[in-house]
Amino acid sequence: MTEKFITFEGGEGAGKTSVIQELSTYFDQKGYQFITTREPGGIDIAENIREIILDTRNTAMDGRTEALLYAAARRQHLVERVIPELRAGKIVLCDRFLDSSLVYQGMARGIGLEEVYAINSFAIENCMPKLTIYFDIEPEKGLARIANNTSREINRLDQENIEFHYEVREGYLKLLRMYPERIVLVNADKTLEEVVAETKRIVENFLEMNE
Repeated sequence: MTEKFITFEGGEGAGKTSVIQELSTYFDQKGYQFITTREPGGIDIAENIREIILDTRNTAMDGRTEALLYAAARRQHLVERVIPELRAGKIVLCDRFLDSSLVYQGMARGIGLEEVYAINSFAIENCMPKLTIYFDIEPEKGLARIANNTSREINRLDQENIEFHYEVREGYLKLLRMYPERIVLVNADKTLEEVVAETKRIVENFLEMNE
């Protein structure tokens, strides 16, 4: 069922959302049956949880509370939207998934990969993507993009110190080494056109192999 489940990961300012928008237009042109969605969010309950997690006023939030909220939003999003669409035979393009929790809470918050995975294992019941595209960029460059993009929301995670964002990047690179059969790195420190072209190539090859 998860052969058409594709997720997109990266640190703050890596350009995931912009690439997904371009990929969505391309998929429309190709006539693919697909949806785009995001985490946390994608459905009403998960969007409400997203507001709590990312609210810049919630600076007192404990790391484990944060991890549990992400897992709760992920569970509802899966059962209400992702799984039904996959069962209907559609391609699901999801902006963030489990890897974000492993990196942001497991690594950068110091909770531990195994601990965060255990929480999410209960939530996802083995529903994992078959392809994850990780957009890699140096934290300073990603945060500079955010600062220059006045239309983008500024959330609580954007306000973390630079060391936190380096931990996030190291976490993603660690996952890349752990799951090379699933995670593919794309250099996000290029023009949007170049990043989109490479992403299209990776996704098209993946879909051809999983027809």
